[in-house]
Amino acid sequence: MRGSDWRPSAAAEALRARAELLAAVRSFFSEAGVLEVETSLCSAFATTDPALDSLETRYTGPGAPQGRRLYLQTSPEFPMKRLLAAGSGPIYQICKAFRDGERGRLHNPEFTLLEWYRPGFDHRRLMNEVESLVVAVLDCPRPFPRHSYRELFRNRLEVDPLVAGPEELRACALERGMSEAAGMELDGSDPWLDLLLSRFIEPELGRGTPCFVYDFPASKAALARIRPGDPPVAERFELYGEGLELANGFHELGDPVEQRRRFERDLERRHRGGRPEVPMDRRLLAALEQGFPDCAGVALGIDRLLMLRIGARSIDEVLAFPLERA
Repeated sequence: MRGSDWRPSAAAEALRARAELLAAVRSFFSEAGVLEVETSLCSAFATTDPALDSLETRYTGPGAPQGRRLYLQTSPEFPMKRLLAAGSGPIYQICKAFRDGERGRLHNPEFTLLEWYRPGFDHRRLMNEVESLVVAVLDCPRPFPRHSYRELFRNRLEVDPLVAGPEELRACALERGMSEAAGMELDGSDPWLDLLLSRFIEPELGRGTPCFVYDFPASKAALARIRPGDPPVAERFELYGEGLELANGFHELGDPVEQRRRFERDLERRHRGGRPEVPMDRRLLAALEQGFPDCAGVALGIDRLLMLRIGARSIDEVLAFPLERA
């Protein structure tokens, strides 16, 4: 271990900017009448999302003589939804989240999330509030441009993401000079859509002022409601700034039967992909069965928002102690 590893990677100015940003966020929600809450970081349940892996720990105290496996949260979404089902009303949380295997210029396995939920909002109304918050902390111009997922792919790649199959999407990648796509075997259309988005669309999103992308393919609903249509779309949005994904929001799914079906589908995909098997959150399912308010929710990355605020190029510039110095 090098002699300087004890020092923070973020400059003092970045640490002060973080404190100012957090104070501004809390002031925003105080004025809006949204309650700050705190939920546990450890859970008996893990994320079933095939694209994510949870970090694990173990409790060996009273009540667990053989030890009990616990998972560090990848987001506070499920416990916050349990609070909503219990009648909390509008809530927000600023907390640590953890994701195994994520490290790079824009990623650290431990990071800071702002997550909030608004009963009575749909995803479009929540986009308005996300915009107001970001303007308050970044002092950037508004209104933010809004693009449907379908519009972006049609205009920039001349392909319809709601109906295109894997071979058409592979051909699109090859036509745009991605020669390695010829030998790639991806499972279904969604991985190809993710690849095309990250390679050819995301880097130019939100340049100058942040922008929203909304109405995702139904197959990418995650925990969002699906709006019927031909074809149907997920009532989901993402916020981008200077090519970075900043936030991910949903008109939240409240149907326990559909939620269980999606958990089970995720677990099947994890099994096919050789990912670790994890327990689905039965307490969330029980909460949904008791009744869940019509609401919208969003998770926003504080670290990336701070990067934009101070013009940082790497997440290490806004973290006191990233992985290698923790």
